[in-house]
Amino acid sequence: MSLFFGGAAAFVLLTVLGGLVRVARGPTSTDRMMTASLFASGGVAVLLLLGEVGPRHQLRDVALLVALLAALAAVVFATRRTR
Repeated sequence: MSLFFGGAAAFVLLTVLGGLVRVARGPTSTDRMMTASLFASGGVAVLLLLGEVGPRHQLRDVALLVALLAALAAVVFATRRTR
């Protein structure tokens, strides 16, 4: 089962790296914020998968913290964008 979780984590990392193409193509601030959200959600997914593979269950707490910071960053971006 740990091989499955490791493979899933690698797949998520590859899709997040695909987001770098969007950074190169879309130079607006909205494109950059969407890519940052993609990196955050991909990072949360990878942390949760790695937390299941190994004995490091603290990665779940780190994933929760990253998710909360990503949501806060999206709210700040939206409020500054509407002004």
